[in-house]
Amino acid sequence: MLNISKNNISKNIDLTSLKSGQEIFTREYHKKFKNFLLIFILILFVILFLPWTQNISGKGNVTTLKPSQRPQTLQSQIPGRIEEWFVQEGDLVKKGDTILRISEIKSDYFDKKLTERTGSQLSAKSLSVTAYKNKIFALQNQIKALNQERILKLDQVKNKLTQALLTVKSDSIDLEAIKTKNDIAKIQFERTVSLQKEGLKAVKDVEEKKAKQLEANAKLISQQNKLLSSKNKVINAELAISTLMTTYADKIAKAKSSLFTAQSNSFDAEVQVSKLETNFANYKKRGSLMFITAPQDGFINKAIKSGLGETFKAGEELVSIMPANYDLAVEMFVRPIDLPLIHLEEKVRVQFDGWPAIVFSGWPNLSYGTYGAKVVAIENFISSNGMFRVLLIPDDNTASWPTAIRIGSGARTIALLENVPIWYELWRQINSFPPNFYQPQKKPITTNKK
Repeated sequence: MLNISKNNISKNIDLTSLKSGQEIFTREYHKKFKNFLLIFILILFVILFLPWTQNISGKGNVTTLKPSQRPQTLQSQIPGRIEEWFVQEGDLVKKGDTILRISEIKSDYFDKKLTERTGSQLSAKSLSVTAYKNKIFALQNQIKALNQERILKLDQVKNKLTQALLTVKSDSIDLEAIKTKNDIAKIQFERTVSLQKEGLKAVKDVEEKKAKQLEANAKLISQQNKLLSSKNKVINAELAISTLMTTYADKIAKAKSSLFTAQSNSFDAEVQVSKLETNFANYKKRGSLMFITAPQDGFINKAIKSGLGETFKAGEELVSIMPANYDLAVEMFVRPIDLPLIHLEEKVRVQFDGWPAIVFSGWPNLSYGTYGAKVVAIENFISSNGMFRVLLIPDDNTASWPTAIRIGSGARTIALLENVPIWYELWRQINSFPPNFYQPQKKPITTNKK
């Protein structure tokens, strides 16, 4: 029956005459199978010409549209020690609510009246600045008074010098007149002596002329002394002017030196006041940093630093908070070769982890459990994973995303591209060709014409 032997039994016996032979050799077993293959091939041929939506699949995570809506950690701007917790994990806090209280660990800030004492120092230093300014004003007035006094004194001494010069001039004229009178008296005396020798004048006349000559000579000497005295007055007046200039220059220089010292002290006091104001503001601000408050409405996710009495450094993470209000988005990553195919407002289907879905990537309308999204941002720089980041938001024209989605959960994305026949897509996949490059059709801009 298996035709193993070379002796064929069918030559000697008619197997169709037997009942089992009739059951076996009279039926056409492959007829239905051939029909099935024919129908399958026809269906497959038809399927090859059905439309297929090219797509770019990728993986991503659920995130938020705005950076301020993403989970964040709270830090302290100063190092400290945890003193008291006011919340527990899972609590809803409002903006400004106190989360925990801390205390200082630096010895420079242990003084509880540090701000008050710094304010007192600031007030005292401010008064010192005012005193220096008053001293500067007084010295400036003193310098002005010295300058005015110097001008008046100088005018007075110059007047004395002028008087002395005029006196010298007057005495010089008087001296010349006395010299003339002395010469006349001498001539008259000599003439009288000559006439007396001739017998024309008496001895008495000679003696009178001699007395007049001596008197004129005495007046000459007296006038010379008077002229020298007048010249000494001129010298004294010039010396007084020089002394006056030196004296007032010294007084004004001392006053200016005191003025500059007062100004320097005033500037130094102002610098100290500025430093004290900065310290006062810093101490006051530091006092407000003893309480860690919520920057916005949100839920306490995790206390990173737990317990009481635990110390931490400045900028160290203390607690994690999740904003209560946020706009969901999905970040997906595409390969550099697929980046030119992604455009803004591109339609994308999203499948969230944990939500049942039946996905036909080429037939998005037949898929179940996927949600519509559109591209709102495309990163211009490659990420650390070697792909480009694309941000998606819900598409308002499709079903809303599930409200139970949590930020950070996984998602699978399918970016929808052109519609092509299935045979073309199979050919492209076999040859490892990229999807067709295309540009989305832009809506024409219509302008209202009056």
